[in-house]
Amino acid sequence: MKTDLLIITALESELKRESLPQGVHIVYSGVGKINAAMTSIKAIHQYSPKRILNFGTAGKLKPELQGLLEIGKVIQRDMDAEPLAPRGSTPFCNRPQEYVSTGQFLCGSGDSFVTAYDPWLSSQGVDVVDMELFAIAAIAHEHNIPWQSFKYITDDANESSGEDWQAKVHHGQDLFLDRIQDILSN
Repeated sequence: MKTDLLIITALESELKRESLPQGVHIVYSGVGKINAAMTSIKAIHQYSPKRILNFGTAGKLKPELQGLLEIGKVIQRDMDAEPLAPRGSTPFCNRPQEYVSTGQFLCGSGDSFVTAYDPWLSSQGVDVVDMELFAIAAIAHEHNIPWQSFKYITDDANESSGEDWQAKVHHGQDLFLDRIQDILSN
């Protein structure tokens, strides 16, 4: 089966399948970079998409951020193999250490739920943190498929993030559905 547009989202609680416009396909990856990578590869083989959209939730590192943000760049925040390579870089790897798209915000992806200040994230200019986008972007890049990502801010990446995320995980769906309509009409 082929599709023009494939959405990859971690959890159904973030975006309900039945809310999507006719003909738009979605796959749920589960949480984390390994789940996202495995799901992305399988979905690309199944759907042969022309474009991938990632939608999900994120914690913000900058107090002024809110709502739905379009991500312009993603890095790995949890790859720490020092002294073999600087934090964020995979040693002995010739693939990109960052992936770029059309938005303006920087996302730090990693396999941990951020609940405390991390000076490295601040020094890199990271705006938001998530747990899947780096893997999705890497797989899309590997298959030469354009990608975009939209993140809905659920929390402040602090000690109350878990509770805040659970309360707001489904709040971004309508904003993202509006964005999909804009994308489909262009």
